[in-house]
Amino acid sequence: MAEVVLDKVYKRFGSVTAVQDFNLEIKDEEFMVFVGPSGCGKTTTLRMIAGLEEISDGTLRIGERVVNDVPPKDRDIAMVFQNYALYPHMNVYQNMSFGLRLRKTPKAEVDQRVKEAAQILQIEHLLERRPRELSGGQRQRVALGRAIVREPKVFLMDEPLSNLDAKLRVEMRASISKLHRRLGVTTVYVTHDQVEAMTMGSRIVVMKDGLIQQVDSPINLYDKPVNKFVAGFMGSPAMNFLTGTAQDGYIKSTHFDVKPDAELTQKLTKHNGKKVFMGIRPENLGLKGHTEIVEADNAIKATIEVVEPLGAETIIIASVGGDENVVAKVDAHAPVRVGDQVELLADPARIQAFGMEDERNIRFE
Repeated sequence: MAEVVLDKVYKRFGSVTAVQDFNLEIKDEEFMVFVGPSGCGKTTTLRMIAGLEEISDGTLRIGERVVNDVPPKDRDIAMVFQNYALYPHMNVYQNMSFGLRLRKTPKAEVDQRVKEAAQILQIEHLLERRPRELSGGQRQRVALGRAIVREPKVFLMDEPLSNLDAKLRVEMRASISKLHRRLGVTTVYVTHDQVEAMTMGSRIVVMKDGLIQQVDSPINLYDKPVNKFVAGFMGSPAMNFLTGTAQDGYIKSTHFDVKPDAELTQKLTKHNGKKVFMGIRPENLGLKGHTEIVEADNAIKATIEVVEPLGAETIIIASVGGDENVVAKVDAHAPVRVGDQVELLADPARIQAFGMEDERNIRFE
């Protein structure tokens, strides 16, 4: 196995810089996820690790070896693509063994590796079938199997589940996580789906415009985002942002007068009189009279515009003053209807505040 280290890596396409000043150490056996919106540079970074894109500047090391000029076939990596990339004229066994046969691996060893991988992925009964005879989930398992038999130092996965339906994605997420725990191979996984990132990654790299915004564990990204972008990107439904003014430790506007916990209150005093973004996640808002949140003073006045019953809970979308919306998860049996005027209570320990200009999290100044 191997660690992967990117040191001051840049990628330029002519005058466009797709990835800039990328510094990251991926530990041996770690499951690292790159996440961010389309065009943020995550796939380009993965392709540089694979050797499919040249590095414009900086150093890339896999294990003890600098691999900037090493061709992809000699980097001891295996890549799983979004589109599976299976050979249609070959059966599953032939697809999985193709790379080994190219390397002239002894036939007995090829057979052993393919059958072991097929057993791990529970596709032993599919070895004689062609790709056209397989479902999307089965094809993806074959693509994973082809990577496993290589016994590489590093797995690279580029949005491997994006072509699957929602139910199958959940199943395959669990399968890949179990596979990683069993094999212990360093894995770099690219996705634009933050739920996928949160559930699979031991650490996550959040990217925007070719720059790393934050690298941390899933729970720290969720609870301790360094800026407004990370706060808004991680979590579903996304964090709410309301415009207010810092005043004597409070965040105030025409429609709310909120006091956070002592830690943030103290930090806010340094921003007295300045406009800030107040951030609060939907699950940290409660409907007055139907919540365990008791801070009645932390009320946000709003008008319900959409009600989405989900069985275990109800999601409401409400207008705050007509120009900003807020999303809240409330009790499934709460009496809410479109048009109701309500008060939503904010949990003071979960309130975040972001500077209007730099969008940095004031809580961590």
